[in-house]
Amino acid sequence: MAPALRYLSGACGRARGGFPGGFSVACRPAQARPWPLCQGFRRASTRSFDVIIIGGGIVGLASARALILRHPALSIGVLEKEKDLAVHQTGHNSGVIHSGIYYKPESLKAKLCVQGAALIYEYCNQKGISYKQCGKLIVAVEQEEIPRLQALYERGLQNGVQGLRLIQQEDIKKKEPYCRGLMAIDCPYTGIVDYRQVALSFAQDFQEAGGFVLTNFEVKGIEMAKESPSGSKDGAKYPIVIRNTKGEEVQCQYVVTCAGLYSDRISELSGCNPDPQIVPFRGDYLLLKPEKRYLVKGNIYPVPDSRFPFLGVHFTPRMDGSIWLGPNAVLAFKREGYKPFDFSARDVMDVIIKRGPAGVRAQALDRDGNLVEDFVFDGGVGAIGSHILHVRNAPSPAATSSLAISGMIADEVQQRFKL
Repeated sequence: MAPALRYLSGACGRARGGFPGGFSVACRPAQARPWPLCQGFRRASTRSFDVIIIGGGIVGLASARALILRHPALSIGVLEKEKDLAVHQTGHNSGVIHSGIYYKPESLKAKLCVQGAALIYEYCNQKGISYKQCGKLIVAVEQEEIPRLQALYERGLQNGVQGLRLIQQEDIKKKEPYCRGLMAIDCPYTGIVDYRQVALSFAQDFQEAGGFVLTNFEVKGIEMAKESPSGSKDGAKYPIVIRNTKGEEVQCQYVVTCAGLYSDRISELSGCNPDPQIVPFRGDYLLLKPEKRYLVKGNIYPVPDSRFPFLGVHFTPRMDGSIWLGPNAVLAFKREGYKPFDFSARDVMDVIIKRGPAGVRAQALDRDGNLVEDFVFDGGVGAIGSHILHVRNAPSPAATSSLAISGMIADEVQQRFKL
């Protein structure tokens, strides 16, 4: 088990029931459709859960699914601030199923990506979710790129990536007739999928197993429960109180936060150190004209430059048949800033007080302004800290790795809480 997860402690019990108040409860979704919502909400005598997951993106939903499938007797809830699930990072990515070739051997990122890719393919096969294992070429177009390409090939072999080959110009043309290069890595295990569809399928599994999804619940506070004047034991049995922006609350024994773009802010609510801090960079894509889509068959990537933490502008086919070219990386002035002029003063102030390299996609920065390139898991401090696990940084390829990440989290919860 990764040392970073050793913050967990405590024990989970049981709770049953629904929740009063005005927040929404997501209904079971139809296969491959946008997540529908109940018009009302469930009413019952309790609002307590054994486990709460904050964040309805692919990592949060995968984690909720893993926990309830292993522990069906527990009451588990997911809190999501939007009215729908998986609408931010999960719904705004290129949809690539990464093979794990790029990442440092023995790193958590490399291990989880290789394992996660296999699990995603297996899951899609089981659920009938469409995907395309269209492969990827990483192409050297200059002589000076060839040593980097060969080193990347060796790294992929160390990471256990399946089917890698170094190919020459003639074989490049056979794979991609309109691509020109001196040498390439043929990575046939890379694929594409609609990750939002995958995430909604995770949510469906979770609800069918007895879990609850609460949408329109934007978390504003996480604190220890206080004894009620009536002598209720809820504060002792469910020591964590989570409040939303409307003043509604739920109680639980244990919290896992998977808040994506807001992971640092949610972590701070439980007294965590503000580092690493999330810095939002927007990546823009271009689209090939429909009549030009024949030019690209699979993913085509450049040889990455080790001076930069992103993979370079590349061609990516999509499940709808379109071809994307990109992304660039520009500082976003809002954490959910998908349009060029979206702006949030708070998000800008959070960014400009941190040092970091210019012109790169930074998902998290430590206190010295260094990029945080791997997954970061953290616990809170004090009494509340023994009941919380924060996923502080889940960079690309988090969608590919989601099932592997969720398995690791579920393992640690089981071990620490003696479930």
